[in-house]
Formats: sequence, structure tokens, C-alpha cells
Amino acid sequence: MSSGKPRVVILGGGFGGMYAALEFERALARGAAVDVTLVNHDNFFLFTPMLHEVAASDLDSTNIVSPIRKLLRRVTFFHGEIETVDLAHQRVEVSHGHEQHCHSLPYDHLVLALGSTTNFFDIPGLAQRAFTMKSLSDAMLLRNHLIANLEEADFACGPSVRSGLLNFVVAGGGFAGVETIAAMNDFLREAIRFFPHLREEMLRIILVSSGPVILPELGEKLGTYAQRKLREQHVEIYDNCKVTAVTDHEVTLSNGTTVPTNALVWAAGISPHALLATLPCPKGKGRVLVNECLEVPEWPGVWALGDCALVPDRKTGTFHPPTAQHALREGKLAARNILATLRGEPVKPFVYSTLGLLAPIGKRTGVANILGINFSGFLAWWLWRTIYLLKLPRFEKKLLVALDWTLDVLFSKDLVHFRTTRPPSSPPTEGRLEKLT
Repeated sequence: MSSGKPRVVILGGGFGGMYAALEFERALARGAAVDVTLVNHDNFFLFTPMLHEVAASDLDSTNIVSPIRKLLRRVTFFHGEIETVDLAHQRVEVSHGHEQHCHSLPYDHLVLALGSTTNFFDIPGLAQRAFTMKSLSDAMLLRNHLIANLEEADFACGPSVRSGLLNFVVAGGGFAGVETIAAMNDFLREAIRFFPHLREEMLRIILVSSGPVILPELGEKLGTYAQRKLREQHVEIYDNCKVTAVTDHEVTLSNGTTVPTNALVWAAGISPHALLATLPCPKGKGRVLVNECLEVPEWPGVWALGDCALVPDRKTGTFHPPTAQHALREGKLAARNILATLRGEPVKPFVYSTLGLLAPIGKRTGVANILGINFSGFLAWWLWRTIYLLKLPRFEKKLLVALDWTLDVLFSKDLVHFRTTRPPSSPPTEGRLEKLT
């Protein structure tokens, strides 16, 4: 039954969608008369900047996620899947539960914060075989695979089999790829000493980058520094190179190199959410075109932000980059603009310049550019941890992450291999239960 209040539906619980919902949460606490519903396929908010630390056993998986129901007490949360969006009739069809029960959510204002998906560029075998780093399950799956390869290699029959198990490839020279390979390198080189038949020099850890220098967002100087530091940590870097094909046992590169491996991590491209292609609103490169106030032209009441939107930047004449620091601020502004619209007040444009960019590159070193000033080494690594710890939602999670980092200094990384499949059930063995007489 309708409450008679204006209805806002937010699609997506990433940085953009969650911070929009949190802004509405604060407004509702002050007495705002609006019904707000957040729809997300996970019932938690994932702090993605720390995802690579879960894959490398630096952090417990539950410490970088916050249950949405603990973050939102006044905003309604719908845990399910988005089936269709009908802009003409202002309605979203969603489903949930084991049997995919369907519901229809009418709205007066719709916030598109769907994020992005991995782009595999139609490379043969890639989508079926590559590991990705977009979700918590991705990080856990990769961690399990790294440990499983070490376990198998310790008793592998023959050097050719063993080398394929100890070669690890990451494709992507941006932040996601560099942070992932740095974390993997630290983890594998520390873990291998617990396997008596393996030696550190058996490991090959390879970064494939399409550009001449990794981390191009930070500039050539810091990118070159990061490249040098990774090579000092025995990471092989193939620059100006791409993955061209993948099979179960090898990866082929554009320079003709073939690497025997069953472990390729793909961090080399993203695509807009597939649902956006079904919407009749204007788009560019698959992302929704919005004005400076995050409104979708020709569709009153529809707003878009984050990875799924092209937000114009009046300072540069281009578009704002799809980063978390932009998305969370866009989410806040979208909520404020919707509330202003409901009050009959003017909306405000999104104006923001990147404050800084940071990346850990292994062995407690990092690179950073903050307010135009370059940092590198231990200081940059410390800044990365400090800044992201402060941004992590909820004091409880901050405390747990700080504790994990402290314990990581004192103890070695965990090598537990979690089985994520349900064991097959077996029928009772005859005679297993004996009758007592």
C-alpha cells in the first residue's frame, strides 16, 4: 500500500548507490517525508579498495564488508536481482529468494548506480578461464586457487607440470592489476617456504601491461618507480603487451610469448552494466549521459552516477573518471538534488577534482599523488593504509582491519584452503550402525 510519500528507488549498492542511500538515511532521520528503497544483489557493502588484501590473506574476508541492514535503518533494503527497468511507466521489476519471486517497485525518482562488469574483449577462452577481482567471491576464489596450486606443486609429477602450477599471470597495468599482483607476489613468496619441495626461484609472477609504463594515472615518474620496485621484487613485467588467447594450461601474449599457467587474473577492462543497454535514454560508450546535476536528459526523475554514467566535468571539458572517490560524492549529490527537487529548490552541479591517487606495490612500499605532490616508498604505503582505513565504514570494521594488519606484522599469512563446494552425500554403509541388543 502506498504511503503517499514520494518514492525513490536506488539500483546498486556500490559506492555511488550506498552513499546516496546513506545521505537519504540522514535526511530521514531529520524528518524528510520520502520513501527510499535500495536494491542490491548482495546484502552487504563491499569496500573494494581492500579486495586484493583478502586475496593475499592480509585481511579476513568479512572485515571489508558491512551488512547493509546495519548501515541503513530507515531506508528500505531489497536483497534481490533487477530484472527490468521501465522508464516510461516509472517501474522496476525485481526478483528475490530461492525461487525468484517477482515484485514491482514503482518510483517517482530513480537512481541508476549499477556499477560496471568485466570486459573480456572477446578474447578466446578468457571469460571461461580467467579470474577477476570485482567481488568478494572473486578474491576468495583466487586465494583458494593460489593455495591449491602450491599444494599440488609440492607433490607434482615432473618439472613441466610443476612449472605450470607455479606461473601466475595478471593482465592489467592499472590500479587493480598492480595492487593485485603486488599482493599475490608477497603472499606466494612468503607462503612457499612452508612447502618442502618448492623453492622461491621456482615462482614466476608476471604482469602484462598494454602501455609502456604501469599506473599511467599517476604519471610516468611514479609509474616507472613502481615498475622498478616490482622488478626488484622479482615480478616480470611485459609492457606494450596484451593477452591474445587463453587455454586451460597456457596464456598466449601479443609478443609471441606463451606462458604455461592455469592462473590468469584479468584486470584489464570494464564494461557498463548490461541492463543499461535496455534503457532508451541517451548513452555514450554504453554509459548513461547525464548533465552536470546528474539528471538524465529527457527523463525527468531519472538520475545516474558512478561507473554507469558519463558525468561532464566543467573544468576539463571531458568527463569525470569512474573512481570510488567520485562515485561516493556523486551519490551524496544525487540524494541532495532529489530532496531539493521535492522541496521545489534548485539542484546543484557536480564539481569535484581528484584529491589523490594511491597504490600499494608490495613489501610495504607504495606510490601516491596527493594534491599534486608525489610520494613513494614506505610513506606512500602508510598513507594508503591510513586513508582507506579512515574511509572504511563502521568503527567495528576499522578496528578489525587494524587488528588484522597488526597481526600480519607479527605472524605469517594464513594458508588455509577453504572448500567452497558442498561435499557429495553418500548412502549409509551397510553394517555401519549395529543394533544394540
